[in-house]
Formats: sequence, structure tokens, C-alpha cells
Amino acid sequence: MSDHPVLVTGGAGYIGSHAVLALKDAGFPVVVVDNLVTGFRWAVPADVPFYEGDIADDGLIDRICGEQGIRAIMHFAGSVVVPESVSNPLKYYHNNTAKSRALIESAVRNKVSHFIFSSTAAVYGVPDRTPVAEDFPTVPINPYGASKLMTEVMLRDCAAAYPLNYGALRYFNVAGADPQGRTGQSTKDATHLIKVAVEAALGKRGAISVMGTDYPTPDGTGVRDYIHVTDLTEAHVLVLRRLIEAPAESLLFNCGYNRGFSVLEVLDAVERVSGNRIERIMAPRRAGDPAALVADNRKITEAFTWQPRHGNLDHIVRTALDWERGLADRL
Repeated sequence: MSDHPVLVTGGAGYIGSHAVLALKDAGFPVVVVDNLVTGFRWAVPADVPFYEGDIADDGLIDRICGEQGIRAIMHFAGSVVVPESVSNPLKYYHNNTAKSRALIESAVRNKVSHFIFSSTAAVYGVPDRTPVAEDFPTVPINPYGASKLMTEVMLRDCAAAYPLNYGALRYFNVAGADPQGRTGQSTKDATHLIKVAVEAALGKRGAISVMGTDYPTPDGTGVRDYIHVTDLTEAHVLVLRRLIEAPAESLLFNCGYNRGFSVLEVLDAVERVSGNRIERIMAPRRAGDPAALVADNRKITEAFTWQPRHGNLDHIVRTALDWERGLADRL
């Protein structure tokens, strides 16, 4: 696959930096573009060409494609905080939708053949049952989910009009860190539960608010499907290989484990792995949160016989904890 250089947008961020490692491990030449608003230059390996800048900068993307011979794009750059998308929707429609449109146009102009997009389970909104399959209605309830769905639609239409195929991967709850300790979630003020709970276990945060204790779930708290970031990015590599092998085919997959854990189960796991207690504050539900959101992952497991290697919850927590312990030395 050495003749398929891959441009990773947002490659200095959490998921993007793991994707860079997965691509390198698989033998793909990798190039990174990142504006470093939330990413970190040190998260990109020294031997990976790095361009600081914005994905909507047509001249920059043209230069990267020309200098590096880009054949594929993995697109992770964007904004990801759901409550912020509600309070500042124009930011999300600008960063996630308008800039993605500019990037797709650059891809078409530069004859990039393959495009893999970092989408989200938020496109489903509040599904009426779980697990959630790819053919469920897409009715996002916040601008974050809507901004991502719009990009999926653009890719679908562009694949029908131009020599470009794509893979859209709808993530559930991404967590953990590279088991080799090469990268991890480093963004300040992150909102993901396992990241927040690990910070609390190490004394970096105070109490954890449990938002909703009266859901129709075994312990009354919300249930989510947590996928280890390394399994997720390895799935991206599988999708890229398929796009290269089948240039007339485009792909849409859920990325999760078809299994969920409640908020209390996650906090118990963090306490168990860290050996430290986490103070819990029971709070009312947040508006719009479903009781459970779990991926039906049969489509991707059947397409690739994809068998996640990092799905044990304690392992997910342990990798996040190990990364968090050493993070202060990097920042």
C-alpha cells in the first residue's frame, strides 16, 4: 500500500494521532495537517510530514497533495463537544460542515481517490430501541450530530458525481489510549466519561456528577457502548484497504462493541483499576440523553471479520489511566 499516501486531518488530536500510528503500523505513508487549536505537535511522530494549517485553506491542501502525492484522506478535524454545539451552533456548522465541504472539494480537485470520514452515533439522535443499526433513522437532536450528518450526505453525493469513494464511520463512545503509551487523550476540559473519571481518580478533578439515576436500565444510569481508540483506528485501516480494493464501493459502518456499560459500572471500573475512590454526585437527567446507546456492529464485523482486541472495560480504563498519569510531563 506504499503507493497510497494518506493525509490525516486533525492528526495531532486524540483519535487522529492514533490513526497516524495505525496507518504507520500498517505500512502506509502518512502526512498530517492540523491547526493545533486542540491538537499537540508532539503527538505527531517525528518522521511524519506535518503541516500546520486549516483544512479549509485551499492553497495549503493543494500544496500538500502536490508535494506528498496524496491518494487518500482520513478526516478527523472538527469540533466535538455536544453542549457547546447547542450554545454555539454556527461554530459547528462552520468547523464541521463548511470546512468539510471545502476539504471534499480540494480532494476532488486534486484527484484524491478515497476519503474516510470520522462521523458519530449522534446522527441517530434518540433511537427508540437499541442496539442501533446503520439503517436506523438519522434524526440528530443537536448541531453536532446534524453537522456530521450533513458531511455524510455531501460525501454520498460527491461519490455519485466524481471518481471518489468514501467510508463514513459512526463512532459510539471512544475511550482509552495507545497501549504502547505513544499517544492518548490530552485535550484540556475533555467531557468524555472515562477521561473525566480517570482525572478524578488521580485528583485532577473533584466529584463526578452522575446525570440521571432513574433510567430504565439495570442500575438506573445511562448505558453507553465504549470502544477503545486503538480498535477504532484499526477499523479505519481496514476500511481504507477495502476502498482501495473496490474503488466503486463506498462504506458506512457503526463502530462499537454491541455491548454497553452504565455510568456507575464505568466509575466502579475506574475505582477498581486505580485503587482510588471517586466522589459521586447524583444529578437529574440531561435533556435529550437516551437511556441506552449501543452499536449494532454486525455490519462491520461481517464485512471484515473485525475482532476488537481491546474491548475489556478494565483494559480500556487502564490504558487511559496510564496515559493520564504521564500527561503532565508532556504538556
